[in-house]
Amino acid sequence: MKYCIGEFASILGVTADTLRLYEKHDIVRPTKDNSNNYRYFNDLDARDLLMSRWYRSMEIPLPEVALLMKDSSIEQVMGLMQQSQQSLEEEIKQKTMLLNKMNEIHKELKEIESSLYICKLKQLPGMYRLKQTDKNALLKNDIVKSLVNTWMDRLPYAFYSFKIEDAGVLSGDNNFDYSWGLTLPEEEVQKFAMDIDEYVEYISPSTCISAIMLSTDGHYITKKSLQFMIDYIEANGYTIAGDVVGKLMLTEKIEGNNRSYLEVNIPIV
Repeated sequence: MKYCIGEFASILGVTADTLRLYEKHDIVRPTKDNSNNYRYFNDLDARDLLMSRWYRSMEIPLPEVALLMKDSSIEQVMGLMQQSQQSLEEEIKQKTMLLNKMNEIHKELKEIESSLYICKLKQLPGMYRLKQTDKNALLKNDIVKSLVNTWMDRLPYAFYSFKIEDAGVLSGDNNFDYSWGLTLPEEEVQKFAMDIDEYVEYISPSTCISAIMLSTDGHYITKKSLQFMIDYIEANGYTIAGDVVGKLMLTEKIEGNNRSYLEVNIPIV
């Protein structure tokens, strides 16, 4: 029997656009009535369409499906199925990693309010950091431009971090220099098998006093804002032993005002 495109699509549970796409890939070959320019499909077209949809249901790409519809030994079918399986396995691996990371971030955010301004001991892992600013001014650096896309692709495993030289914390000045940049834990760098450019700095593992604080628009990190941590360090007989590093956990936007939750880590001995 002959079927017009709308009827054929309806019978097989696909759209007319899908039929046109499959016709474009030469999977189905309707006959054309030159008197009215209508295209008509037949029962054999239905078999080809259903078989091709079966291949597509296993996420075999449409161009490869078109090849199978022309030449499809068992070995060829199994070979393309194996490629699709490998692709799915990699996708599942990536999605599982992302789900685990989202669970980790969700746990951090759930506890963020109850953790404000409370000092605790924390083991900070080794990290790699791509410096992007001088204070809040973006660096116009060709090396940064060449690397930043790769690092942005690693979000949310990468995070925005700041770094303060320890001399600034120990000095009498209330304001000090700092920078922002994208940071990845050493474990994540190894997991993604990333090449590390010499411009990227390495932050060694350390024992830190860690706390979460709030920063609002126009208010930057100062010695005064970190004084509660410095007091805790001194009261417990510790000594500051390196650069202060931290991360931007979240920025809330409420009624046009921003406030950021920052995790601050001061290495100690």
